[in-house]
Amino acid sequence: MTRQRIDVEMLELFKAELALCKVREGEVVAVLSGGEDQSEYAQTFMLAARSLGATTFHLNVPKYGQSKVAGQQGRHALTGNQPAIDTLKRVDMVIDLLGLLFSREQLEIQGAGTRILRVMEPFHILKKMFPTEDLRRRTELSRTLLQSARTMRITSPGGTDVTYGLKQYPVISEYGYTDEPGRWDHFPSGFAFTQATDGDVNGTVVLMPGDILCAFKRYIQSPVTLTIKDGFIVDLKGEGTDATLIKNYIDSFGDRRGWAISHIGWGSNERADWHHIAASQQLASEHIMNALSFYGNVLFSTGPNTELGGTNDTPCHLDIPLRGCSLWLDDVHILDKGEFAYPELRAPGR
Repeated sequence: MTRQRIDVEMLELFKAELALCKVREGEVVAVLSGGEDQSEYAQTFMLAARSLGATTFHLNVPKYGQSKVAGQQGRHALTGNQPAIDTLKRVDMVIDLLGLLFSREQLEIQGAGTRILRVMEPFHILKKMFPTEDLRRRTELSRTLLQSARTMRITSPGGTDVTYGLKQYPVISEYGYTDEPGRWDHFPSGFAFTQATDGDVNGTVVLMPGDILCAFKRYIQSPVTLTIKDGFIVDLKGEGTDATLIKNYIDSFGDRRGWAISHIGWGSNERADWHHIAASQQLASEHIMNALSFYGNVLFSTGPNTELGGTNDTPCHLDIPLRGCSLWLDDVHILDKGEFAYPELRAPGR
């Protein structure tokens, strides 16, 4: 395939994505990037936005930002650059090629009514996992179900049995595009999640072979048992390398809050692949949206909760999608060993 054909294909895909985001004539779309990263995406998104009638510009900041402050979560290339933040607060939509997630800056921009679309995966992943209206329907239904629940219980054949008390925090749905003021999404994605009420997670989570350590882009090889009390991991046991790896990683931050339980939810994207890490020949350039989104996973995580309005801004974060779990919201059966038990959450043909 020639370079020209690749550019045309990318332009058409980005136009389709921005159309889902309801970019239209009269809107202003800013593309945010750092240094020379993602320059092809930046130019192509601007062309796509312009073709839909929007006014567009590229806000490029120094890759390593104004300053670095050790120990603070969310220090990135936009931190300390208030003129840039104020500029983004005045536009209708930001294409985030920089990575603002878990930052106060992102929340400030969203609070002004700007919608934000994070894009970090290579083009072949964007194409394979391109969002659909039905994915949105099922992911939004997941959000509605989570919003109405007071408790979540998760079990697994490997020994997981953990309960989350809900209601303190909002629920976020990610289906790959954003068309509402102040809304953030990630292209591509496909999951819904929330955070337990502070201190209200108790039980046992057993990480089993095939579960994914997203931070390291690898599968769990041997069981790791996490004992959770009042929202914190209080004991970690396992005979293999995985237990040592997880413990050493969290300990390396020197922050007790890294042992806190973070967000919880499930994946709904049937186009995402659990086996992706093992099968991909391009893993170095890829991120983790296949792992976070794959159909029927329980998205267990540790560390910060600022994305949902909490105060834990530890930089230590682990996403660990679990396979084969069963899940209940109050008495409503959502997942049965990794398959959706709730009929309206099933993808077509599943």
